[in-house]
Amino acid sequence: MNHFKTYILLAGLTALFAGAGYLIGGPTGMAIALALAVAMNAFSYWNADKIVLRTYGAQEVDESHPEPLIRNYVTDVVEMAAKAGLPRPRVTIIDSAQPNAFATGRDPAHAAVAATTGLLSLLTRDEIRGVMAHELAHVKNRDTLTMTVTATIAGAISALANFAFFFGGSRDEEGNSGLGGMIGAILIAILAPIAAMLVQMAISRSREYEADRIGAAIGGDPEALARALEKIEAYARGGYENVQAERNPATAHMFIINPLAGRGADNLFSTHPATHNRVEALMRLGVGRGGRRAAVPISEQAVRPSGPGRKAGPWG
Repeated sequence: MNHFKTYILLAGLTALFAGAGYLIGGPTGMAIALALAVAMNAFSYWNADKIVLRTYGAQEVDESHPEPLIRNYVTDVVEMAAKAGLPRPRVTIIDSAQPNAFATGRDPAHAAVAATTGLLSLLTRDEIRGVMAHELAHVKNRDTLTMTVTATIAGAISALANFAFFFGGSRDEEGNSGLGGMIGAILIAILAPIAAMLVQMAISRSREYEADRIGAAIGGDPEALARALEKIEAYARGGYENVQAERNPATAHMFIINPLAGRGADNLFSTHPATHNRVEALMRLGVGRGGRRAAVPISEQAVRPSGPGRKAGPWG
């Protein structure tokens, strides 16, 4: 079913890409955009995970790493992957002070997980386990193909929309750009990124709740994941910027918590469900398993960086 949804998504994004090409360059522009979209779809299917990991400068690590936090991280991921019946994924780290994580890959056999250095230094080990169990749930559910390909294609659509500003839309028979073309270029420059964002929202909201539920089972501690979600949300809104994500907003839906500056909410323009809704669902799971602890929100003081450009923990 996820593969079917991916094909439908690719078809829709291809149509949007072709429509943008038509508004920019007429029939010729549409043909060029369509050819590019087909080539990009094929390339993205096989290479989108590599593109995303390279975009974030992710470095692969293993149990021999000299840093104890990273060794524990790798050990826990490998252990939980085996528990979930998954092949061993590539385990990577991203140099970013903001605690966050994502999974990528076209299928479980080619999966990779990524955690920021901020996640490893600012969260406890059981909270990190909860986060990575959530990411392994995405791998198990085969969500990563759709999420990764969408990030690549949506980014291309946004780039095409920006391109429209420089070429003023379709041209008349004399090769002059008319008012209609200019309006079309402006509209597509505004609407294409919104359309791409709507697609991202459609594929990620329900999947986050499901990945939370399955991740809680894989990690064995719903409350640890709930605490981690609250901390990540607080750090992201408290001044720990994810520079790479801000430069590549089309990838924001891949992270466990929206890494972009602003407030998250269950509304039309949110790439993720509201964190407090996810926490409440996880806490109900914890109570159902005999848990007694309550997730306590992080105070503002606890998440305020000590200075501009603050680095995380032992990597700072």
